[in-house]
Amino acid sequence: MNVADLNGVALDYWVARSLHDFVREIHFTDSGRTVSIRGNVCGRPWDGRFTPSTSWEVAAVVFDRARRIEVRERLRSGAVLCVAEFEGGCDDDDSRRTAQAHGESLRIAMLRAFVSSHFGETVDDVLRQSQARFGTRAEPVGEQAATGAIDDPPMPNAQIGDIKSAPR
Repeated sequence: MNVADLNGVALDYWVARSLHDFVREIHFTDSGRTVSIRGNVCGRPWDGRFTPSTSWEVAAVVFDRARRIEVRERLRSGAVLCVAEFEGGCDDDDSRRTAQAHGESLRIAMLRAFVSSHFGETVDDVLRQSQARFGTRAEPVGEQAATGAIDDPPMPNAQIGDIKSAPR
């Protein structure tokens, strides 16, 4: 899928995938129409909807990573061509990566440029399954595996709630 074509939930998903420094888990809510993340940003926990494509407040997470944003072209319709330089990337967080993108608005153009700076001009399809993030990789997980499985082997002779306390 071309980054230039990303919109809505697909754009939100790939922005979350690009934020490998604070996003630990990616989930889908509202029957798969909304991206939800778990992680920490600026020392504060984030556990909920992640919709940078529709909210400047959420897109500020990306805007704060920009070192330079230049609007090269703005049409009367609101469409924008922007060139943006971001800190970090998929290989080296100390590097700076520059990318350009078109969008119906400056926010969309900036978000597409951000994804492009991390993954290039094309990305895979959206994996609409809960995922744990490991650097730039995302591994599908079940809800229990995302928080860590608890070792609880079956005990055929025990009853539910039996804590096996010593007799008195």
